[in-house]
Parts: sequence; C-alpha cells; structure tokens
Amino acid sequence: MKNIRLIVLDVDGVLTDGKLLLSSSGEEVKAFHVHDGMGISLAKFVGIEVAIITGRRSAAVEKRAGELNINYVQQGVKDKVSALLQLAGEVDIDVNQMCYIGDDLNDIEAMNMVGLAACPANAIEEVKQEAEIVAERMGGNGAVREIIESILRQSFDYTALVKDFLIQQAVRQ
Repeated sequence: MKNIRLIVLDVDGVLTDGKLLLSSSGEEVKAFHVHDGMGISLAKFVGIEVAIITGRRSAAVEKRAGELNINYVQQGVKDKVSALLQLAGEVDIDVNQMCYIGDDLNDIEAMNMVGLAACPANAIEEVKQEAEIVAERMGGNGAVREIIESILRQSFDYTALVKDFLIQQAVRQ
C-alpha cells in the first residue's frame, strides 16, 4: 500500500448517504455515521491528516468537521482538481500520498490524480471502475471507516494501533 499521509473526503454520498434533507426554514440537515468519525480519529491518531472537499455548502459539514478536528475543509468547490493541488501545497505533500474517497462524476478527475482512489458501495459505476478500493459499506453507513481501516491494516499492526488508541482515549478521560 502506498504511503498515504492525507485522506480527502467528499461529503454527499461518502460521509452521508447522499440524501439532501431540507428543514422548513431551508436549512440543510445531514446524517453522519459515528463509525466514520471513529475511523477519522484513528487515521489522525497515526498522523494521517484528513480533509474535506465538497461541491455543496453546509453548516452541518463545518460543525462535523470541527467535532472531528478536521482542519482542511473546502466547501462549494467546483474544480476539485485545483482544490487538491492547493491542498497538497498547504500540507506540503505529493498528490501520490493522498487518498481520495468519492462517489460521483465530479470526483473522477480528483480520484485519477491521487495515489489511492476509493469509493463507497453506493458510488456510481464509473467511479467504481476508477477506484482501487470499493467499500462493501455504503456512504454515510461506515464506508469511510472501512476504507481507513484498510489503509491502516496495510501500514500498521492494526491490533496494536487500536490498543494504543484506546489507552490514549482512557488517559484523556
């Protein structure tokens, strides 16, 4: 497995199930899975940064990113390739050290430029054809966690990593 130092996530269809829920006031509501959040925490624990690049804008995304200490969040992005290149410069890594997780047509170019392309089970067929990892789980239902675990298992003693993570969590409490 490649030396992944940054995991870049799309939101709708990856961190969520892709459904857009609008309140009566027009506010967008999103449902995120806690398993994905734990996967992100595990990645960050071993020094892998996580970023969000999404085509839509949502206060819910900003809130969830804050809860997970995701420092790189770009919303309303029309050109994901340019956003990835900008991010690579900010983080000072090569795009080959990035994993991009996407699910739809607007993710394909970004997926093709990184070191590892992945997608959830509910991704469109064209995206699945470009992905090195296709999760068994759907977006918004643990796919991000599954992909992160796959990356971590290739690079670390996963059992020891989880044990160390749990010890660190216990110390924090």
